[in-house]
This record gives sequence, C-alpha cells and structure tokens, in this order.
Amino acid sequence: MTRAFRWLFPHPLLTVLLAVVWILLQNEFSAGMALFGVILGIVITKATAIWWPERPGGVHLGRLFSYAMIVLWDIIIANIQVAWIVLTKPNAALKPAWIIIPLDLTAPEAITVLAGTITLTPGTVSADLSDEGHSLLVHVLHTEDPDGERDGIKDRYERRLKEIFL
Repeated sequence: MTRAFRWLFPHPLLTVLLAVVWILLQNEFSAGMALFGVILGIVITKATAIWWPERPGGVHLGRLFSYAMIVLWDIIIANIQVAWIVLTKPNAALKPAWIIIPLDLTAPEAITVLAGTITLTPGTVSADLSDEGHSLLVHVLHTEDPDGERDGIKDRYERRLKEIFL
C-alpha cells in the first residue's frame, strides 16, 4: 500500500469495522451516516494509532473462521456440561483446579484470543498471564484430570492459533 494511504488509514480494517458498527447503531442507512461512519473510523484509528506500535503479522482468515466455528461449538457443549454439573453434582463432589498452561504462542494477539476463548467457554476462566507471557493460569470448575485439560487446551486451541497467527 502506498505511504499516503497508510497515513490516512493506519488500520483500514478497523476503520471499516467502526464505520459498519456506526451504521448499524443508527437503525437506518443513509449516505450521510455512512460518510460520517467512515470519518469517525478514520479519526478514531488516527487518534489511537500511537498505541498500536506493531501491527499483527499475517492472519489466515479461513483458519480463523474454522477456529471460530470450533469455539462456538465448544461453548454450546460446555454450556450443557456446566448445566449438568450444576444440576447433578453437590458442591462437595466438585473438583475445581488451577491449571498452568505453558504457552508456545508469542504474538500478543494470539495469547489474547486464547485467553478470551478459555474465558468464553463455560466452566473455565483465564485468571492470569505470567509477566514474561510464557504461561497462562486457568481455573477449571470441575475436572478429574487437570493434565488432560491442559493438554486439551493446548491441542484444541493453541495449536490452531499458531497456524492462524504467523
């Protein structure tokens, strides 16, 4: 992309996303609202560009879409599992666990997506990221096998995120 284009649109996808969100919030479409949405997108991305010193590397959108489908499926299944646990297990029978997940991911965006995925899935929550970003502390509502949970998260989510974020 040319230097002038990059100067005007420091984050083109974010500019488009902000314009679309603005239009959706208005409940009606008009050329003036679309133009104002684009102007708003440009101003916001220009104003926040100093806090984005490094841009994320390549992202495989096809793999990201399949990852999103897997996460949505896991959220549905985990909701059913957590509801079953809540309805059938007494509190004394629960086996909560704190699990430390060593991370192979290095991109901050990938680590953020992993932590968000874990938190979005019912029954698990990301609690802390080590200072160096090498491990993630996760709380699990109920598990018989904490090591299996760790390995499952690494295989199901982290492995795919390494393929998405180059």
